[in-house]
Amino acid sequence: MRTGVIAKKMGMTRLFQDDGRHVPVTVLQLEALQVVSRREMNTDGYTAVQLGAGVAKVKNVAKPQRGHFGKAEVEPKAVVHEFRVTEDNLLDVGAEISAEHFVAGQLVDIQGRTQGKGFAGGMKRWNFGGLRATHGVSVSHRSLGSTGQRQDPGKVFKNKKMAGHMGDKYRTQQNLEIVSTDAARGLIFVKGSVPGSKGGWLFVKDAVKVSAHADAPYPAALRSVAHDETPHVAEIEEGAVHELPPLPSAEEVAAGVEASNAAGAGEVDPGSVPASDTGPATGANTNGEG
Repeated sequence: MRTGVIAKKMGMTRLFQDDGRHVPVTVLQLEALQVVSRREMNTDGYTAVQLGAGVAKVKNVAKPQRGHFGKAEVEPKAVVHEFRVTEDNLLDVGAEISAEHFVAGQLVDIQGRTQGKGFAGGMKRWNFGGLRATHGVSVSHRSLGSTGQRQDPGKVFKNKKMAGHMGDKYRTQQNLEIVSTDAARGLIFVKGSVPGSKGGWLFVKDAVKVSAHADAPYPAALRSVAHDETPHVAEIEEGAVHELPPLPSAEEVAAGVEASNAAGAGEVDPGSVPASDTGPATGANTNGEG
């Protein structure tokens, strides 16, 4: 069992296939996803990895959490989540996970907090049919109807579907397909919609109801140097950077000005003017005389 990832929901768009068909996808981004801590069997009684994503301001992080991030030598994270893994899928603290952790065609389960809808009636919240439009029903066409029984048991059971706060709950959507990934930008494209609003954090894991994908990397796909945005010194070819030619000295500039004044509007000796001086002569005659 591999670790999952913490991703941010960026919104929805569509991707075009090779045959011209377009697929609606949700764009998820991995933002500074690193391993903050790990749980081992001999010390904690179970095996898991604790991941952190996003960036939090230090002033908004409590002192115990600052010490926790400092021990792992990672910057403070906006969200932290723990994923159960098998012992052979443990990761080193500080490792950064890449978007190539998932492959195209793989099925995943995505958990997120749904959008809050506020207070809603029974028809909207539970898809009730409502009461009859006529035949004695007045005013309460969208009401719930009966909610209890007779004198026995004489109460309304708990968890009865009634009007109330709709949404704003953790929900897991299963067997969603990964269309493609972009490791350079840390993007994952998932077919269809996923729970949550734009900017919300999601927990993406391998699907539990299907077997693992054959091409999925184990124990995880870690971000490499090739995907970094800033180039490294080792990647610059030797001799690609050349030194600039030196600027002319004051004596050379004065000699060029004197030569221009002596020549007037005539030809200037190329050897008397420095090669770096490409501008017009300052002492040339500008009154139009030949």
